[in-house]
This record gives sequence, structure tokens and C-alpha cells, in this order.
Amino acid sequence: MLSWSLAFLVLAILAAVLGFGGIAGAAAGIAKILFFIFLVLLIVSAIFGALRGRPPI
Repeated sequence: MLSWSLAFLVLAILAAVLGFGGIAGAAAGIAKILFFIFLVLLIVSAIFGALRGRPPI
């Protein structure tokens, strides 16, 4: 799933370079949303892993 976030980020950068403002904005927005979702999931999994007594990898 992280690859989707990176793909939208690359698409946004490429579209911004080529001058497609609407496409770049949409792709950047999707990449930002996915980034924050994955960040929250990372924090939640780290907390649950710590509560189980397992050290982080």
C-alpha cells in the first residue's frame, strides 16, 4: 500500500512539471491522505506491539 502513496507522489511531481495543475493537485492530495493513513497505522501497530512486549524491528 505504501507503493500507491509513492506512485501518486511521483505522478503529482510529473504532472506539476508538465503543467497539469488539476491532476497534480489531485494526485498530491491522494498521496497526502495515504501518507497520513499509513502514519497512523504505523503508530497504532507500534503501540500494540509495545503492549504485547515485542520489541520494534
